[in-house]
Amino acid sequence: MKKKRQQYSGVVYSTDETFAYQQEEEGNLRETLPKNQQQLRVLLDKKMRGGKIVTLVRGFIGTAADLSALGKQLKQKCGVGGSVKDDEIIIQGDFRQRVLDILIAEGYRAKQAGG
Repeated sequence: MKKKRQQYSGVVYSTDETFAYQQEEEGNLRETLPKNQQQLRVLLDKKMRGGKIVTLVRGFIGTAADLSALGKQLKQKCGVGGSVKDDEIIIQGDFRQRVLDILIAEGYRAKQAGG
């Protein structure tokens, strides 16, 4: 089993005996914007997916927990699978219009992107 290395940013070595490394928490720094201030984009994608088509929702600004909750809600209302990766929601299949309608009904500012 490999041990996970600690990642220190900035300081490589310090001779100060009282120096303490400052660890930043990346996931909890962003607060979730209100629904009416979100600028969501709904688009279709099939790149690097073996020819399968997926619907992507991009542009969500907020915590990972809120993004996961929105992803779960969209998957349930569309009745399909999907996931949340790299700050975007992935819905399996071509559900652009249904996802767009759900987001607008929930109060989000969303629009269709791409061709």
